[in-house]
Amino acid sequence: MASVLLIEDDPSVRRGLQLALSRHGHDARTAGSGEDGLREFRTHPPDLVVLDLMLPGMDGFAVCRRLREAGEVPVIMLTARGDDADVVGGLEAGADDYVVKPVQPAVLDARIRAVLRRGTSAPDGVRVYRDLRIDTAALTVTLAGEPVALTPTELRLLLTLSRSPGRVLSRQQLLEEVWEHGYLGDSRLVDNGVQRLRAKVEENPAAPEYVQTVRGFGYRFGPV
Repeated sequence: MASVLLIEDDPSVRRGLQLALSRHGHDARTAGSGEDGLREFRTHPPDLVVLDLMLPGMDGFAVCRRLREAGEVPVIMLTARGDDADVVGGLEAGADDYVVKPVQPAVLDARIRAVLRRGTSAPDGVRVYRDLRIDTAALTVTLAGEPVALTPTELRLLLTLSRSPGRVLSRQQLLEEVWEHGYLGDSRLVDNGVQRLRAKVEENPAAPEYVQTVRGFGYRFGPV
């Protein structure tokens, strides 16, 4: 059972999603504002946060940034329209995935389970690439001997890319393997995930040594 914090200001949506999440086996706590959500997060740290972007007072973008400052908890954002500005803003704030309202409980449950699976272990082994060390059993990453804190999504992305150095993976392949999205998923998830991963594992994210872009095709893990 996963503990989920749902931050949603609409009382009817909040009650409906809490009931649906409980029926799917999750321990769902709720908050009606960004401020209340952050207080609940500090008091009862959850396994995952489901966050509405359009909150009164402190909006979802600001809440997501605060959550990222506090740790690596996965965040799934709820957006009413799926507009590019909302989606890109939420992903840049640190969200791992998004679901467009009106929310289908089965879809939200599937996304929650997919995000949480990203924290499970890969086959035992240690991968060392120059200064980057990836322990696939302990699920730890160090750079020049210093620990690197990655979200489950960032870790799964790094594990997937580093599994076959030099192999180019398309955005759609990464969506299917990391985010478990089906046909024609949203490539912005991949691009923003890569951007956040580079910020943590690259000495110079503008000239990446490990996570490299292959223009027109996708991404590859660099050391070959």
